[in-house]
Amino acid sequence: MNQDGRGDLRVRVATSLKTIPAGAWNACANPGAFGALLDAPGPAAAAAQPGLDSDNPFVSHEFLRVLEESGCIGGRTGWSPAYLLVEDAAGALLAAAPSFLKSHSQGEYVFDHGWADAYERAGGRYYPKLQVAAPFTPATGPRLLVADGPRADEARVGLIAGLEALREQTQASSVHVTFAQEPDVAALREAGYLERHDLQFHWLNEGFGSYGDFLATLASRKRKALKRERREALSVGITVEVLSGSDLTEDVWDDFHAFYQDTGARKWGRPYLNRAFFSAVGAAMGERIVLVMARRAGRYIAGAINFRGANTLYGRNWGCIEDHPFLHFELCYHQAIDYAIAHGLTRVEAGAQGEHKVARGYRPVVTRSLHDLADSGLRRAVANYLGEERQHIEQAREALMAESPFRKDGGDA
Repeated sequence: MNQDGRGDLRVRVATSLKTIPAGAWNACANPGAFGALLDAPGPAAAAAQPGLDSDNPFVSHEFLRVLEESGCIGGRTGWSPAYLLVEDAAGALLAAAPSFLKSHSQGEYVFDHGWADAYERAGGRYYPKLQVAAPFTPATGPRLLVADGPRADEARVGLIAGLEALREQTQASSVHVTFAQEPDVAALREAGYLERHDLQFHWLNEGFGSYGDFLATLASRKRKALKRERREALSVGITVEVLSGSDLTEDVWDDFHAFYQDTGARKWGRPYLNRAFFSAVGAAMGERIVLVMARRAGRYIAGAINFRGANTLYGRNWGCIEDHPFLHFELCYHQAIDYAIAHGLTRVEAGAQGEHKVARGYRPVVTRSLHDLADSGLRRAVANYLGEERQHIEQAREALMAESPFRKDGGDA
């Protein structure tokens, strides 16, 4: 696939990030100036549109290349890189998509197993499919990565045309763009993609100076419950350490990987990330990792890994080798809020699922994915299903908002 028919723009596919200069990819992925924002954090550093992060770690060249080089994607994993690139006549990269040919539906967090089963029972072939995503990462972010410039809109359209061409060329059943944000959602919707909604739980920083300021926005009974929860989580001599950068030694990664393996094996059978990934990601982007570790009796017993964007902290994986009441909540949710407040971040995305997050001050937020299915019959059936599902999601969001711990009338009820 060499030419998309749009003037001098060329669309091609790369099967490894090793062939793509990091600076060129990152200029498309994250046009914001992450380093400058670290020097001057605060609400003013946030992107103009709520929920958008001007430097998303999971579509960076560093993160994706670590996944490749550690063997978490590629090979026989079922995630075959097929990065879509839009270049001008001089070979300058204008846009890119983190796209993968998939032979299964694992590690995506937007579940289409039912679609696959129904289509294959009817005699169709659902796999391979084309997935545009940050692998194993249910975090919102840009998916059609477009560098700033006068040809940005044209390049985005070129990417969408390229996805269709790649689907046809590989005989994939469908294209799926998961956890997308504007302007990608609008562009894909205009191109005829079906829109799917789901719920996540995000914490929003309203200019709080301390965790106590945040607690003051909650009803009195909820404040007392969270204070008690935090005390009890550490009541058996547990201390918490927040590690980043040079703190992330191989011994630390050994411990955290053991936690991740134990918890992941119990939850979904086969954890997606291997030991090599953690060493490599620590070396490649350790300053953007916030690892919260719990220590008891001289050893680490639990941990939660977060990645930092320009204005958002993204909670990713958790694990433990000792079970203690409320420790999961402390490491994954309360400590993330503490960090966000201390560093002037405007948002915490706490990962997929988990209605229990609402009681801890996280708000139900609609996430969106876009889907293009080649078979007209499957498309009609999915379109009908998604229309009903969107209504159910909105009803669930409203019900969860009604259970919010926040003070509803300015009083202290």
